[in-house]
Amino acid sequence: MDKRALIIGATGIVGGNLADHLLASGDWHITGLSRGRSALRDGVESITADLTSAESVQRALSGKQFTHVFFTAWSRQATEQENIRVNGAMVRHVLEALGPSGTLKHAALVTGLKHYLGPFEAYAKGSVPLTPFREEQGRQDVDNFYYEQEDRLFDAARQFGFGWSVHRPHTVIGFAVGNAMNMGVTLAVYATLCKASGAPFIFPGSAAQWNGLTDMTDARLLARHLEWAATSPNARDEAFNVVNGDVFRWKWMWSLVANYFGMEPVEFDGTMRPLEDRMQDAGEAWREIAARHHLAEADIGKLASWWHTDADLGRPMEVLTDMSKSRKAGFLDYQSTPDSFIALFDRLKTLRIIPS
Repeated sequence: MDKRALIIGATGIVGGNLADHLLASGDWHITGLSRGRSALRDGVESITADLTSAESVQRALSGKQFTHVFFTAWSRQATEQENIRVNGAMVRHVLEALGPSGTLKHAALVTGLKHYLGPFEAYAKGSVPLTPFREEQGRQDVDNFYYEQEDRLFDAARQFGFGWSVHRPHTVIGFAVGNAMNMGVTLAVYATLCKASGAPFIFPGSAAQWNGLTDMTDARLLARHLEWAATSPNARDEAFNVVNGDVFRWKWMWSLVANYFGMEPVEFDGTMRPLEDRMQDAGEAWREIAARHHLAEADIGKLASWWHTDADLGRPMEVLTDMSKSRKAGFLDYQSTPDSFIALFDRLKTLRIIPS
């Protein structure tokens, strides 16, 4: 195979779905680089390294040759300055180790819509551009580790002569366990807890998200977008938004999620009720549910990311994305967001992550 992919973060929601997609195509040899704490898919070669250590990455990648590298992981730090330092270094370490081989053709970086919104700690503090967000709107005047990662990517591409692409999904829906940013699984766990206890299925977010238009990104569509950009001349050295292609309001989607789990949706009353505040003691309840239904994972911390779901659903502004640039360049894929949620929930039941 002349296409040899290295996936940084191959066990995560984006990297795992990318690995599945590339494996299914049959055209790629795939390697995943991680700390080795989670098993990789069958058919994916494993390399273990500490991405924050240049020496560890250099040692792990010495003598390895890849044609494509996909950055689908980040390390959450206490402050944005630390995010910049740590996550920028992770990109730099990998590209400095791979670049001199001369075999690298393309490097893809997955960031997100915080490119336009600013980081979690600075939401709406800058001059947020008008929606729908478009790639030409540029950077916010705030510290943002996405910008540092981009700059390290651009510097390495110039130095070593490979192409690049940057991918900016909205909230990603997809299967992953032990992932720190996973709204779909978090909502499935929340709904299961509510149903088991008889508690109302209350929307935790803001009025802006309940009433406003929004969109999301299926991890499977993002995987196809990543492969397309890595192999299409039209996508070389470009940044792209990537979303499913439909739009919705949470006041409508909340009913669909509630109905799937056999519950009545609760009308939003204008009061934010963040999940992280309300789910502090949910671990024991989940262990009881897992034991009763013989579920595969009894540790709620490996399934639910309350803080991240709160951040997405609590945004005080409309978040909507334009896909025209990808469409014009030749990526015409589409995914129904309701179907994304249903497919995920069905898979979680099949794998006994949530009760049938």
